[in-house]
Amino acid sequence: MADNNSVVGGKFLMRTINYQVILVQVLVAVFLCINFMLITTFFMKDFFYKTMRYILFAVTLLSDCWILILSNILLLCDYFQVTMQMWLCVVIFLFSSLYLFVTPVTLTAMSLERYVAICMPLRHGELCTTRNTMHCILIIHCISSLPCVVLLSIFFASASLSLYTQYRVCSVEMVMLYRWQSHMWSAINQFYFLIMCILIVFSYVEIIKVAKVASGENKKSTWKGLRTVILHGFQLLLCLIRMWCPFIEAAFFRIDIMLYINVRYSNYIIFNLGPKCLSPLIYGLRDGKFFLALKYYVLCGLYKNKALDLS
Repeated sequence: MADNNSVVGGKFLMRTINYQVILVQVLVAVFLCINFMLITTFFMKDFFYKTMRYILFAVTLLSDCWILILSNILLLCDYFQVTMQMWLCVVIFLFSSLYLFVTPVTLTAMSLERYVAICMPLRHGELCTTRNTMHCILIIHCISSLPCVVLLSIFFASASLSLYTQYRVCSVEMVMLYRWQSHMWSAINQFYFLIMCILIVFSYVEIIKVAKVASGENKKSTWKGLRTVILHGFQLLLCLIRMWCPFIEAAFFRIDIMLYINVRYSNYIIFNLGPKCLSPLIYGLRDGKFFLALKYYVLCGLYKNKALDLS
């Protein structure tokens, strides 16, 4: 009887995971299609790729696409128990960890851009040029690469040469050979997000001060910028919570394996895939100019509006 129950339980477990994997594939496909439409719209108008906030928006879209693709590959490899050599796993970890930071760091830069636009409008044109935007993107990638450079340096110093040719199921844990490395990785993550939260709160407070004294159209524009900063903060909060998920999942793993699987799946949907749909919401739908352009190209030019003649 015990053996029969375990077999039935195993079949139920595999069927449950299978349904979950299919749902994830559907969500990933939907988010990638939405991001592809937004990226296409971005490149169709000169105005967008000459304006700092839209360029940074495109960076978040491309970063989210990379994360969705890489995390989905790792999910499928884990589900089908596909092994790969460790050196390839290290390369995947390098890119996934880099773009794990690129999105929240870019969100912080976008909040600071709103701060400059609203609180320092006379200097906005000077500071937020296309050239400075390219420098900003380079700085974003340099800042985002520091944590993974530190972790990989420790890995290269600790791992033996034979480890790189071993075949294993790739996961983030494979790169962390010692328990203290995972604690250090978590500490670095939380330090980064603390700094980013401070900058977003600073932008929020300064914009509120301007909103209180603004009037007419300026007041409307200011409150719109304030709502954008709030949404950036909420998206950053979801990214921060995702960093705590491994500790939560480890606690449930010691209690019950089925509960652990369900919690891990829920965390992946809410805190990994969830933030990826907020970027389209913030700029793809809320931004009037971008929404008109998106509507025009999605409907293959059937929708026409003079507002599309952007300058």
